[in-house]
Order: sequence, then structure tokens, then C-alpha cells
Amino acid sequence: MTPNAAFKQSRLLIGGALLLISGLSHAMGDNSSTTPTCPKGQIYDSRTKSCMVDKGGMISDADRTRYAYTLAKAKRYQEALAVLDTLKQPNTAQAWNYRGYATRKLGRTDEGIGYYQRAIALDPHYALVREYLGEAWMIKGRPDLAKAQLATIKTLCGTGCEAYRDLSEAIKGHPES
Repeated sequence: MTPNAAFKQSRLLIGGALLLISGLSHAMGDNSSTTPTCPKGQIYDSRTKSCMVDKGGMISDADRTRYAYTLAKAKRYQEALAVLDTLKQPNTAQAWNYRGYATRKLGRTDEGIGYYQRAIALDPHYALVREYLGEAWMIKGRPDLAKAQLATIKTLCGTGCEAYRDLSEAIKGHPES
């Protein structure tokens, strides 16, 4: 084998190993491929893998919804709500859940609870919305209703899922930061 052929073969082997490791870490729950935040007025487009000013509604509702959640998690709640306001089809469990999350984080807990309930009406098996609803009930001083959401989450994904763990911690008085 020539040195050049050996070099190419080793590159292929290393590349394959990296793909395998990447796939395994993704399967184990590695969330390293999160949506980045963009400057105000731009939205992350997964198709182009870049931040864009949305001209003419070119960015999908799925990307808008996902990006709104990214903004809310980055404590850019008003921007998250503004992105959700641009959805062509806003009546999805995810959109209502993220609207509830941003609204609750702005201190409008009752309004957020209403949005969470809309999300549950669309998808009663959506564990994340039940976690957030439970956290809202804790804010309202209703641990009984939070525990009811925890019990439902347990039936949906067990005690090992993140939604169960996070709500359980919130009920114990150790909410997520």
C-alpha cells in the first residue's frame, strides 16, 4: 500500500469512528446540538444553519417554535413571545407550552397556566408541559395540583425522565434555575 493510500484509509477509519461516537452520544441524550441564540430581530433557520432576518415568512413554524423556546430559556421572554406571534399555525402543543413558559417567567403565572392547559388539550401525553404546569402550580401555592402533574408525568415517561426529575425537585423546593 502506498503512503498516500494508507493516509486516506486512516482518515476514513478516524472519520467513521467519530461518526460512531457522535451517534452514541446523541443516543445517550447528549444535547450538544442546541439551537444557538441570534441577535435581536433574527431567527435561527435549521435549513441554512444560520441566523436570518425572516423576509416573507421563509422560516418554518417548527424553526420559529423551537427558536422561541431557545430565547425563553435564554431569559429573552418578550422576544420569545414576539417570535411565537409570527407563527402561521400557532395552535400546537409546543407553541402553547413555550408561550406559557415565557409568560410564566414574566410573572404572569395565571396566564401561563391557561396556555399550558391549551397545550395539554392538544397533547395530553406531552410531559414537558406537565412539568411546567406543575411548576406554575407551585408558584400559586398548590402543591397538590403540582403532585397530580408529577403523577401523570410518571405514567408518561417514568421517574427517570427529565420532566419528572425537574418537577420533583421543584416540589421539594429546589426548582431549576
